[in-house]
Formats: sequence, C-alpha cells, structure tokens
Amino acid sequence: MFGRRRTRGRHELRREAGRAAQPEFDLDEPDDEEFAEDTGGSGPFDELDAPEDGVARLDLGSVRLPVPDGAQLQVEIDPSGPVRAVHVVTPAGQLTVSAYAAPRSGGLWAEVSEELVEQLRRDGATVRRERGEWATELTAVANGTALRFIGVDGPRWMLRGVAAGPMEQAGPLTYALREVVRGTVVSRGDNPLPVRTPLPLELPDAIARHIQQQSAQA
Repeated sequence: MFGRRRTRGRHELRREAGRAAQPEFDLDEPDDEEFAEDTGGSGPFDELDAPEDGVARLDLGSVRLPVPDGAQLQVEIDPSGPVRAVHVVTPAGQLTVSAYAAPRSGGLWAEVSEELVEQLRRDGATVRRERGEWATELTAVANGTALRFIGVDGPRWMLRGVAAGPMEQAGPLTYALREVVRGTVVSRGDNPLPVRTPLPLELPDAIARHIQQQSAQA
C-alpha cells in the first residue's frame, strides 16, 4: 500500500506507486466482519517498540507516518515558525495524525473524545460514537463533510487521527485512516511536558528547504 516518496511543489509530497484497492465500509452500520477485515497490525508503536518491518515512513519528529500511495502532503506553518500540522491528502479526503503528551495512567482519549462530542454538537454537527479497533471512535457530519476521529492511548502519549472528506468517500477514508494509525511510530521524548501538549513536528530537511525556497520566491 505504501510506496516511495518524492517531493513536489506547493508544499506537497506525492506518491507515484499505484493505489491498492480499498474496501468500502458503511459509515452508519459497522459490524464484526468490517473490523475483522480492517485489522492487520498492532500499531501505533512507541519508538522503543518500533518494528523493523521495512515500511517507508515520513519522519516528522514526534511521529513517523506511513504515507499512502498517491497521497500529497499539505503543511501548516505558524507565522512564528513552528510546524502547526501536516495533513495527508488522499483521493478520498484528508488525514491528520497528531501526538500529545499524556499521563502515565493513560485514559486521555476518553476525556478528549467527550469534549470533542460536546464541541461538535455545539457547532451543529451530528455525532455518533462507534466501537473502534483501539477505543471508541467518533463519526460526525458537519456541513456535508464526513468526519472520523480515532484516539489511541500510549505510554505517556496519545495519538489522535482525524479523517475529513465527502460523505460518499467515508468508508475508504476510514480504512485509510486506520491503516496510517496502525503503522505510525510515536517518539515521545524524555522531556516533561504538561498533559495535552502537542508533541512538536519537524519537517525533513528536503521538504523544509523546498518550502523556504517557495516562500522566498513569493
């Protein structure tokens, strides 16, 4: 499913290998067969337990992501300099995976997911909780966009994955998000951080230079 990466213009990274066929799943009625077909790994992984599986991953400092074939990267950079977010844009929609500092006792996703439900409903979205591969997943529909939130509690970190795309692509997009989350490696580091602090993102040198060159030209 994952191929080699090549840097391209417009702050994007495109994968040229052919995309594997993705099964479609019903957003509203998940069942046991869906999750049986959709489980294929034991990640996300802590850096200390990262597998030597030969999977090409994009190193963003705190997270190392397997990027699906045919995907592009979109980078959000804060005006003050730090990277705010890196989005993986697939033909089905957008995936965003982020890591946060969490307590040793775990359980942060349960708290965050409840807050997300309240926030989304205040914003007028329709929200549902669903049984997930790791924990409760959230699905929402907001302004005609299908959203899915996945959270995983790890050792002193929490990983959150978000998928956003058109309703008709909700099934393939969910599949793609789970695949990326399963293959992600989290590098928490040893520094003490307040709970919920986003773990810093760093761009590979080649991508950072490309963005600087485009900014200078602009």
